[in-house]
Parts: sequence; C-alpha cells; structure tokens
Amino acid sequence: MPMIKSAICEMLGIRYPVFQGGMAWVADGSLAAAVSEGGGLGIIGAGNAPGDYVRQQIRIARKITDRPIGVNIMLLSPFAEEVAKIVAEEKVEAVTTGAGNPSKYIKEWLAAGIRVIPVVASVAMARLMTRLGASALIAEGGESGGHVGELTTMVLVPQICDATTLPVIAAGGIADGRGAAAAFILGAQGVQMGTRFLCARECNIHPVYKEKILKAGDLCTMVTGKRLGHPVRSLRTQFARDYSKAEYGGMPDDELEKMGVGALRLAVQEGNSEKGCFLSGQIAAMVRKEQPAAEIVKEVMEEAEPVLLGASQWVK
Repeated sequence: MPMIKSAICEMLGIRYPVFQGGMAWVADGSLAAAVSEGGGLGIIGAGNAPGDYVRQQIRIARKITDRPIGVNIMLLSPFAEEVAKIVAEEKVEAVTTGAGNPSKYIKEWLAAGIRVIPVVASVAMARLMTRLGASALIAEGGESGGHVGELTTMVLVPQICDATTLPVIAAGGIADGRGAAAAFILGAQGVQMGTRFLCARECNIHPVYKEKILKAGDLCTMVTGKRLGHPVRSLRTQFARDYSKAEYGGMPDDELEKMGVGALRLAVQEGNSEKGCFLSGQIAAMVRKEQPAAEIVKEVMEEAEPVLLGASQWVK
C-alpha cells in the first residue's frame, strides 16, 4: 500500500494524490485513462475543443478504465458553457478549471455530484472559490506550462493553504518525488503534473514535441502574451520568438491574437516548429525518458516517501 495518503485520495477514490494536468489537445481520453488506471487522477483537457470532442474523449476513457476521471475546462474557450453541461451529463468525477472564474457553473456541477477543483493563482480567488463551495483547489505557480500567473509555486502554495480549509493540490515546477515532497511540506495534499506526462507512452503528441521536451535545458521556456492579458509559457521555439517580437514590436492586438490561433494544435498534431506553440513548464529540463503513465505516477510517489522521511533529520 502507498505510504503517502491524503484527504484528496479519500475524496476522489484514487490511490495516489497525483493529478495529470488537463493540457489542451494533449490530455485526451487515452492519456487520462492511463493515469487513472495507474492510481492518479487522469484529466481530459477540453481546451478550445467543441463539446462533441470532449464527450467523445470522456467515453474513450470510460472504455479503458472504471476509475475516477476528470475534465479540465478552459474558461476562455468559446465552448466553455457547452462543455460545462456535458461534464454534468457524463457524470465525470471531477472538474478542474483554468483561465477564468467558474463561479456560474459551480452549483450545477455540485448538484451533479462532481468534485469542483478550480485552478487558482491568487489568495483572493482561493477565498472566493472556497466560499462558493469548491471541493479542493489547485494552486498553480508561474513555473507551469500554458496560461500562467505571477506568483511562483514556492510562494503561492503556502499562502493558498493558509487562506482555505480545502485540500490544496500544488502545481507548477513539479516533475519528480523531490518536487512532490516539497509541495507536501508546504502544506499541499496532492500534486498536479503536466509537463512530465508529455513524455508518457500513452501521450499522443507528435514525436517532435516529445523530442523537444526530452532535449530541453534549464532555460528552455519563455512567457509570451502578457500584453493581451493572458500570459502563456511555452518552449523557446522560432514561433515563440516571433510572437514575442510581434508582441513588443507594435503589432495590433487583433493581429497578435490571430497569430496564436491554432498554434498549439500545429505543435501537438504536426510537430510544426515554425508555426507551432509547444506549451511546456520550466521543469522540462528534468524530464529525461518516455515511460508508461502509471509508472510515472508510482515513481514520483515512491521517490517522495524517503525525501519526506529524510526531512525529519533537520528537526532536533
């Protein structure tokens, strides 16, 4: 039996307190099911996808596993309202949210028996979500890939833990047992990893994407999109450099927005290095092999246990 157990395990009926990030166009039903089968919480990324796609991925996951699964809803999506209804109809066990405020959907999801676990990047949002009845919170630091906030994980997690009575899942900059142990010491009751799962065997991204992650160095990522109010962390590719140049070179906002449309799909599905946006967290430099998703979940928790035990040597 795993030694590390927490309230989040009991709440969701999972073996290990490990979430797989709901990465848009990356986290499909196959990857989510593999993580859930491995004892974590696999999460399907709705991203900007239409409702029919999300429903299809939920059903793909259900054919593979009978363990709990989640769906991440990106609230900036034009299909967010449609997907919000679908997750209730399909009775997924958990919904995580990002890039916005899910307040108007929370009652509907709770009524459907769904655990509502919003991503928060500030103490104010954590307090609001707590008041509105969220089941847990994901405190995601700016080291993560995709949409990012201002605070780092090390700073954000303890403040969120102090601001809520809900279980907190730490995210951003976590890819191994050392990172997980650090999150637990900061007060978290679980961890969420995205970038580490990009190299899961069941992750269906283009081989070029996986290769870029496996070859990444410590200064491999950059943040773009701050001017439009939606900063995004991705690998430092030609597209990212071109976008940054356009962002600070006076390109009108509408043209800048068009420049980013479809860029993630080009990376995920085609491995297009010139026009594709390869989302990645700063932790990519520590991802060095492809392996089954279930092995990743177990390995991270097994690595974390001796680190947590070893931390006691500093207490006299």
